[in-house]
Amino acid sequence: MLHFKNKQEFGWSFYDWANSAFATTIMAGFFPVFFKKYWSHGIEATKSTAILGAANSLSGVIVALAAPLLGAIADCGNNKKNFLAFFAYLGALSTAALFMVQKGEWMQAVFLYVLGAIGFSGSIVFYDSLLPSIAGVNRIDYVSALGYAMGYLGGGLLFGLNVWMVLKPEVFGFTDTNQAMKASFVSVALWWAIFTLPILFFVPEPKRNKENVSGITAIRNGFKQLIHTFRKIRHMKTVFLFLLSYWCYIDGVDTIVRMGVDYGLSIGLEQKTLIVALLVTQFVSFPSALVFGHLGRKIGPKRVIYVTLGVYLCAVSWALRMTQHYEFYGLAVTIGLVQGGIQAMSRSFYSRIIPHDQTAEFYGFYNMLGKFAVILGPVIIGVTGYIFANPRIGIASISILFITGGVLLYFTNEQEGREQVKYLSHIRKV
Repeated sequence: MLHFKNKQEFGWSFYDWANSAFATTIMAGFFPVFFKKYWSHGIEATKSTAILGAANSLSGVIVALAAPLLGAIADCGNNKKNFLAFFAYLGALSTAALFMVQKGEWMQAVFLYVLGAIGFSGSIVFYDSLLPSIAGVNRIDYVSALGYAMGYLGGGLLFGLNVWMVLKPEVFGFTDTNQAMKASFVSVALWWAIFTLPILFFVPEPKRNKENVSGITAIRNGFKQLIHTFRKIRHMKTVFLFLLSYWCYIDGVDTIVRMGVDYGLSIGLEQKTLIVALLVTQFVSFPSALVFGHLGRKIGPKRVIYVTLGVYLCAVSWALRMTQHYEFYGLAVTIGLVQGGIQAMSRSFYSRIIPHDQTAEFYGFYNMLGKFAVILGPVIIGVTGYIFANPRIGIASISILFITGGVLLYFTNEQEGREQVKYLSHIRKV
């Protein structure tokens, strides 16, 4: 049951509803399909996969490198909402512009896609930073989950409509599937732009400084804060190991989301099968996250993460041998069952090993590493598949990210992490 305590929570949560349309319809769904079948027409499958992988990695690198500095500038200038609006509407406009890209113009499509991904990821930096200002300690976990819920629902609803448009273009007055898919890009842009308004109108700008400082000073402060946090984490073995583990396996998770459809096309599955399977994944993910949350309370988040990593490895093994469309449906349900769970339990485990009076600082670093995800994975898939001229070998290579993440997680001792937190708290008091 969704419950909004006030209009600030309503406005904040609705931005997840807004931007998730890009994540589902564009990133995971139609862009890989249209890129493979329309914009990269005439290019061999493995090469187009490599190009798409490079585009995903490029956008991830740009946002990850810029995020700490952008956050510092926004903090010093009291303008988080302005930055959020800039990135959100950059993403929406870039998405709408995809409608104009013609067949074979893959370079223009990649350019606009990278801009859209930068807008999406950049806006999330400032969206996350607004959460502490609208929810107290007792509500912050619920409101954060509320955002996830709104995202799954909003993204799923528009994606469902877009799938209907593509599968039955004549119902909506389109001449063919290509025209319907192009129209879906415009629908995402409008959805994103319109539902960004609640957060801009209902969420107040947090005032942290009485007066602005220069951009140069803000950038310098951002570098100083980043170095200070890194030095602190470097001396906290448990936190350091977990962040390395998280970076590896979440890269694998996000890569599967973004490259799964491209892989299905590369091995000859039908476009309609892949799109419907993605829709199934979207609606399975939300309730499964709640189930894994309950399981985490029973056996602990670390064990749940291992369960999900095991499922992902089985899914990759399954994908290697997959030949029929019904197998992809089964794979989609399987991924949906663990996708929300691994995200929720990772955040839960991290909260147990960091100082509770410095959560904003440590979660800032955690989120920055999250932005660095989807850099290694797409490149590994694209390059490996291209070298061996076999997309199945490409998807198999993702296993190394899950295995490496699992090994690092094994050496992450939760009890030791809590003791390190207590020791640091004692040192500060003395």
